[in-house]
Amino acid sequence: MAPSFDWWAKDSHRGTPVVVKMENPNWSMVELEGPSEGDFLNTDSPSRLGRDKSRNKNAKQLTWVLLLKAHKAAGCLTSIATAMVTLGSAIKRRIHSGRMDIETTDIDRENENPTVKTRFYTFIKIFLWLSVFLLGFEVAAYFKGWHFGAPHLQLQYLLAMPFGFQDIFDSLYSHWVLFRVEYLAPPLQFLANACIVLFLIQSIDRLVLSLGCFWIRLKNIKPVPKQDAVADLESGENGFFPMVLVQIPMCNEKEVYQQSIAAVCNLDWPKSKILIQVLDDSDDPSTRLLIKEEVNKWQQEGAHILYRHRVIRDGYKAGNLKSAMNCSYVKDYEFVAIFDADFQPTPDFLKRTVPHFKGNEDLGLVQARWSFVNKDENLLTRLQNINLAFHFEVEQQVNGIFINFFGFNGTAGVWRIKALEDSGGWLERTTVEDMDIAVRAHLHGWKFIFLNDVECQCELPESYEAYRKQQHRWHSGPMQLFRLCLPAIIRSKISIWKKFNMVFLFFLLRKLILPFYSFTLFCIILPMTMFIPEAELPAWVVCYIPATMSFLNILPAPKSFPFIVPYLLFENTMSVTKFNAMISGLFQLGSAYEWVVTKKSGRSSEGDLLSLVKKETKHQRGSSEPNLGELKEEIMQQDQKKKKHNRIYMKELALAFLLLTASARSLLSAQGIHFYFLLFQGISFLLVGLDLVGEQVQ
Repeated sequence: MAPSFDWWAKDSHRGTPVVVKMENPNWSMVELEGPSEGDFLNTDSPSRLGRDKSRNKNAKQLTWVLLLKAHKAAGCLTSIATAMVTLGSAIKRRIHSGRMDIETTDIDRENENPTVKTRFYTFIKIFLWLSVFLLGFEVAAYFKGWHFGAPHLQLQYLLAMPFGFQDIFDSLYSHWVLFRVEYLAPPLQFLANACIVLFLIQSIDRLVLSLGCFWIRLKNIKPVPKQDAVADLESGENGFFPMVLVQIPMCNEKEVYQQSIAAVCNLDWPKSKILIQVLDDSDDPSTRLLIKEEVNKWQQEGAHILYRHRVIRDGYKAGNLKSAMNCSYVKDYEFVAIFDADFQPTPDFLKRTVPHFKGNEDLGLVQARWSFVNKDENLLTRLQNINLAFHFEVEQQVNGIFINFFGFNGTAGVWRIKALEDSGGWLERTTVEDMDIAVRAHLHGWKFIFLNDVECQCELPESYEAYRKQQHRWHSGPMQLFRLCLPAIIRSKISIWKKFNMVFLFFLLRKLILPFYSFTLFCIILPMTMFIPEAELPAWVVCYIPATMSFLNILPAPKSFPFIVPYLLFENTMSVTKFNAMISGLFQLGSAYEWVVTKKSGRSSEGDLLSLVKKETKHQRGSSEPNLGELKEEIMQQDQKKKKHNRIYMKELALAFLLLTASARSLLSAQGIHFYFLLFQGISFLLVGLDLVGEQVQ
């Protein structure tokens, strides 16, 4: 006799209870219980008919649940569509207000030959149209039955195929395949292999630097001044307080002059032992008047500060510094600290840097680390922070600890004046005067120290236009310098190891090879291998090693880890600018001598704002001229009237469509990793080309 389960059926829930609540404008389901066991077990029970009715009821309820889910999904899709339309409208507005990067200003025309500027873009444009034509050709061949999932072709089959069985298209395509296998694939594969070798060498260099940084942290290695120097500082003004000259070079930087002058005037150093030079190269009369008035205010407060303006403004920053060092009173000073106009040193900056010179007669430079007041302002500043965090914490710190040499960063550093004079002083021959003096000082035997725990706040460029010009100068200048310094490096009396480090690692690997292979491998060779599949780039070159290197780069800035993928894509996007700059500097093209002051936004740290408030309170009783406030208001009103616009970058846009075309071709070969890399890299180029990263330009 079969057991009865009526008692279970009576106590069990009948149907599938659903609790539904209304959330305007959508319905949402809160709870859904599954069917009871009695719905499945008691098949022979007299209550089977009731079970069938219950099942029908369950089916209707399940239908309603599915309809509610579908309604909710439709609401989500509607929200996504609305967001995409809003984003598209914003993009359209920014593009509508955009200006082509080929629209040069008068300053650009003076610094750069238009023919040189468009030559690189013309090459990319020809490459793009050729790829579009080849994509159409390959798609037509695909629908004709030419399916190549791998680069290994049956050449004997193609050669043996009689012409009578081929139509004209098949004949053309078979000859194209044979031509690319015979003539195009071998040199392309050779170039790809060469770039892979350079890529691996550069990756090993980055890995070694990262291991060196790990060792420094593990052993807690850092430069420490001698105890007697620290004791002298603590003993008061009778201790170790050498004469220090502080220089603030600036040019038309009305956004930041107040905070930089205030920060330097608040340095904790005996006033009789310090002199501040404000080296103003501004050609705007109103800006000069504001800066001069600011200097006068601090002079009345007792600060030992001077205003200096050049009539003949040759040599950019190097010429400005060189002119200031020729003043007769400089011979009374032993050290010089340099701060760019947007840098804000802490009051104890000199007390944490100058003591390292005592007892180290061969020490020429003490360099502090940069920190950034606007690193979280937008995506562009976050990505820059990743790059510069690795540069300072890994590259500068490791080179400073193990070989006592690195490139001077141009600011936030203290030089021994004797080292500057011994090395030939400031020269205007390149746009990287800071790296120039560092190389020459190293060749003369001077040593450098990098202090990773001493920070000086500054600003990052917030617009892509400003960042792009800055990177162009930073990557064209080293190639100019390499051409000029190579004979001196070879003839110098430093050791063979130091010569190898300077020529191969410092210049060739990190300044030339890095931008060369980044652009060539990922922006030229990779798209070409999609149209010439007989030449291969392994997946580990495209994906795994770049991801590993990006992970190493992001370690000094762990809070930026969510931006690792945008960082990888953006670095490849910037390779266009860096490659163009490297070629310009190496071959002395017109744009190699372009110098544009990086645009500042004037963002201050909290400490600077407090010091400025205190200073303004002291001056309320007023020593300023009555028309100065009106002048400031007039300048602010003029800045507000300036319209912001986007720059449309044609090289980046052309490369975006090239990579997207290559990604479409990779679909025909079912190359998954290559497709996704090309797709996202193409989108990255598209966003940068439309100037959708960073702030708009005034």
